[in-house]
Amino acid sequence: MPPKTQQKSKEQKMAAAMAGGKGRKKKWSKGKVREKVANQVLFNEDTYTRCLAEVPKMKLITASGLVERLKVNGSLARAAIRELEEKGLIRKVDAHHAQVIYTRATNVEE
Repeated sequence: MPPKTQQKSKEQKMAAAMAGGKGRKKKWSKGKVREKVANQVLFNEDTYTRCLAEVPKMKLITASGLVERLKVNGSLARAAIRELEEKGLIRKVDAHHAQVIYTRATNVEE
C-alpha cells in the first residue's frame, strides 16, 4: 500500500488543474450566422402601390410570400392580406391557425 499523502486544498487542486494541458476552455466553432433583415413595419407610398399592383396577380398569396417579396414584417403582411380580401382582390383558399392561403380572385360570383 502506498504511503498516504496530505489532502490538497481547493486552491491547490484548482491550480494543479489549470497548470495541466487541458486548463483552457474548448473553443467552439462560430458557425454560420445569418444576417438580420430589417423589414419595414409601416407601408411607404411605393411599397403600398407595389402591394396593390403585384399581390392580386400572384397565384399563391401567403403572409410569408409577402414578407419575402415586399420586405415588410409579418404583421404588416397579414394586415395587407386582410385589406385585399375585403376589397375583393384576392380570395381565401384554405385557413389554418398558423398559415392562411389565398389566391387571386378569378370567376368571382357576386
